[in-house]
Amino acid sequence: MRRSERKQANPDLGILTSRVLFSLQKELFETLAHRGHPRLRPRHGAVMAYLDAEGSRATDLSQQSGQHKQVIGTLIDELTDLGYVRREPDPQDRRAKLIVPTALGLTLMSDSDAVMAEIEHRHAQELGENTYTTFKQTFQKVATLQLTNHPPTSETSPPPRPPGDVR
Repeated sequence: MRRSERKQANPDLGILTSRVLFSLQKELFETLAHRGHPRLRPRHGAVMAYLDAEGSRATDLSQQSGQHKQVIGTLIDELTDLGYVRREPDPQDRRAKLIVPTALGLTLMSDSDAVMAEIEHRHAQELGENTYTTFKQTFQKVATLQLTNHPPTSETSPPPRPPGDVR
């Protein structure tokens, strides 16, 4: 059996999670576009999915999303230009900035939460509430184990060198 056939017949965790992620993103962002957010893209989720209504620091968004600080900075610039967020001084540390959702950003957050709740409700109805609850708990444990063993970094690490390579 060819590798591609084997992966199709018995997909590994990476394939399964990517299938779910890409399908969820497609449905979420198509639905959000119909609800008044046509210029939003999946990459913006690295900020908007973790943003608190009272604001969040970019470093926290980077850590929570697993994206590099520079990527988060670029996304914040894009979201600022689109009118979803603004930068404000952090009242706890005037040297720091908070990324705060605008009224449009708060609407997006509410719309996004509602769409995700609809998707989850649909799956729970199809699988049964207990099965879906067990699935989510188990998947959360798998995610926690993966993050514990291989946490995301905010800096890019060079690839490991072969043994004996002393460059």
